[in-house]
Amino acid sequence: MPPLWLQLAIVGLWLSLVGLLAFGLSRWEGADSEVVRKVVHIGAGNVILLAWWLQIPGWIGISASIAFSALMLLSYRLPILPGINSVGRKSLGTFFYAVSIGLLILLFWQQHPYYTVIGILIMTWGDGLAALVGQRLGQHPYELWGMKKSWEGSLTMAGVSYIICSLVLLGIQGNHWQTWAIALMVAVAATLLEAFSKLGIDNLTVPLGSAVLAAWLNQLL
Repeated sequence: MPPLWLQLAIVGLWLSLVGLLAFGLSRWEGADSEVVRKVVHIGAGNVILLAWWLQIPGWIGISASIAFSALMLLSYRLPILPGINSVGRKSLGTFFYAVSIGLLILLFWQQHPYYTVIGILIMTWGDGLAALVGQRLGQHPYELWGMKKSWEGSLTMAGVSYIICSLVLLGIQGNHWQTWAIALMVAVAATLLEAFSKLGIDNLTVPLGSAVLAAWLNQLL
């Protein structure tokens, strides 16, 4: 295991690259601000794979989660991170994003870090791609609690969630029927949680629900 300073340097380098990419996109004429946000949403979430590989201590992730949660709350009132939040934006998605990472690390990192990985990657890739697909390719809309959704976006959420959960569990417990069954049930649950969540709370309900359900089903099956 590399020393802590090197672990943090690698993570910092990755996040810097994500930030530079987002900045470059935001400066590009005609760039969609939602695309910039999703680049950060997905890119920053992938840092959990580095943290898992490098075996970064849980207290580092929890401390970062607390710091970024506070920064996200502040950014809703001040133009600190205009590429991620717009001042006065009604959604608390980025705040819940930071909070969920800390909670998942607290719950699972010491004994079962792969559940943390499942929850965060489903939130970042599943939710992120579902939003983009729904906005650009959604031809079959539906409405829940006043929220406009699309079947294309929801199917993307289900498919990506299934792939992520399957790949992580395959690497941990191998090719068993339980792996595929758990991945399917987690994907369905994540899709339902995303569909019914309002004001960005899906960034809390989706990762926590996915990780807790995967852990529970692994004990049950």
